[in-house]
Amino acid sequence: MPEQHLFEYAVIRIVPQVEREEFLNVGVVLFCGRKKFLQAKILLDKPRLHAFSPKLDLEDIYCYLAAFDRICQGAKDSGAIGKLPPAERFRWLTATRSTVVQTSKVHPGLCDDPAEMVERLFEQMVG
Repeated sequence: MPEQHLFEYAVIRIVPQVEREEFLNVGVVLFCGRKKFLQAKILLDKPRLHAFSPKLDLEDIYCYLAAFDRICQGAKDSGAIGKLPPAERFRWLTATRSTVVQTSKVHPGLCDDPAEMVERLFEQMVG
């Protein structure tokens, strides 16, 4: 049996009206310290988001989600947060906030392949 590694994940959500607490899952972010793995998988389903909230500025949402992904990757254009170690980037991305792009609470688990687990969680949580 392959070695199991502790991982943490959160679901990425779009919350068009924060005061209503309604959301639509658009992705997942997973961190596995032992594997030095941090990845987000995001799907911006524009027709679905528009049906959910017609007044939502989808171009802004796309920019926010793209920045989220760049920070996970530690890309050069991801600013000061993108230069932090993966664990700190994950904590920053999953911190509680009252904005249109939010994450669920962080959940732990065990896996042998973090990349495969991202795919599995994405299918379960976003579809």
